[in-house]
Amino acid sequence: MSVLQTDIAIIGAGPQALTLVTHLLQKSKRRRDRLNAGFSPGFEVFDPSGTWLAQWHRQFAAQEIPHLRSPAVHHPDCNAHTLLSFAEKRQDELFNPYNRPGTKLFRDFCETVIDRWHLREQVTQARVVGLVPQKRGFQLTLSDGRTVTARRVVVATGAAAARLPDWAQRVTSHAIQYPPERLCHAQSVHLPTLSTLAGETVLIVGGGLTSAHLAMGALRRGAKVLLLGRSAFKDKIFDAEPGWLGPKYLKGFNAETDWWTRWRMIQQARDGGSFTPEALTKLRKLSREGRLFLYENCEVTNAVWREGKWQVTCNNSALHDCFAHQSIDRIWLATGNQLDITAHPLLTEVLAQHPIQIVNGLPVLNEHLRWPGCELFLMGPWTALQVGPVARNLFGAKMACDRIVPALTKASLAFADK
Repeated sequence: MSVLQTDIAIIGAGPQALTLVTHLLQKSKRRRDRLNAGFSPGFEVFDPSGTWLAQWHRQFAAQEIPHLRSPAVHHPDCNAHTLLSFAEKRQDELFNPYNRPGTKLFRDFCETVIDRWHLREQVTQARVVGLVPQKRGFQLTLSDGRTVTARRVVVATGAAAARLPDWAQRVTSHAIQYPPERLCHAQSVHLPTLSTLAGETVLIVGGGLTSAHLAMGALRRGAKVLLLGRSAFKDKIFDAEPGWLGPKYLKGFNAETDWWTRWRMIQQARDGGSFTPEALTKLRKLSREGRLFLYENCEVTNAVWREGKWQVTCNNSALHDCFAHQSIDRIWLATGNQLDITAHPLLTEVLAQHPIQIVNGLPVLNEHLRWPGCELFLMGPWTALQVGPVARNLFGAKMACDRIVPALTKASLAFADK
């Protein structure tokens, strides 16, 4: 079987990877010319779907998300204003404040970006299952058995491991027999497949926007919904304050030399989950109408599956009796994902050959988001210690590109750690 060779291997075809490719092509006329002439542009993108943004679109469809949380100037194209221009005749699909694009509008716009940059055929349908550093570059193993050699690699995938509360880990690790769809993480909930939930009680755990999307979906299907958060519910337009997009907050963040202090700054900026103001207003209105039940400052301590229902206990004595008398049909955990670079399935060999400093699961990369000691670059949530609290967001992808692309295109910055 022949070995595929490429200069840059990009793992993942989500919004972070698409942003990287458009910015890379913008800065490299040679790559643009080769791509436009029908030749390899010197990079290969690998994703199990074989298409751009498949996981992104699947998640939005699964949770029936009506519009993005990010404003219209944040997207994978190089020009911040192209989405607004594209939406000129679709103004009703821009949501106030900040012209947040509707889900279909954003999808249609991204399709035009893919076509304008001639990227339609640039995703290889393959799952990368192995990544081994070589003397010069890397060897990638694909799920179909093929191997790829690449001088540089960019991992542009997020955190796939679901974060489960301790009580849920206990329940799932014990040999308790219950239908798997009756206790699952939000990433396993696919609302369109649930035609009705009439007569069912659904407990949703988590104080972030995902909880709100799932709650609305369950209510539309006739369920009684209990929404529980371990702290008081709070509203923020964005995940982190807009000051984190520029020098207002980043100047002090970048000046901080202690990585643990940076980690604490990130936690403080994101401050756990939050709802958008309109989402929380809607939830409180539904609560007043008796259609939804909100439980704040409350954590589940245990759940027992008995006679086809969950019996749940919590740590809030004022609410304990409320839960003790509830028979719950489903529990959905909107509790986020686990960020631990040591658990990343592709990076075992990289960590073994090039051990690096890790702060609470996050790697300490260099200024170009390069893994010290080799030509591996990371994007997305893994870059938070360098990029800041918005690393996982659409604008975080642009900020990552500002660091990575020069190292991929300028000879003076290439292989800087060698």
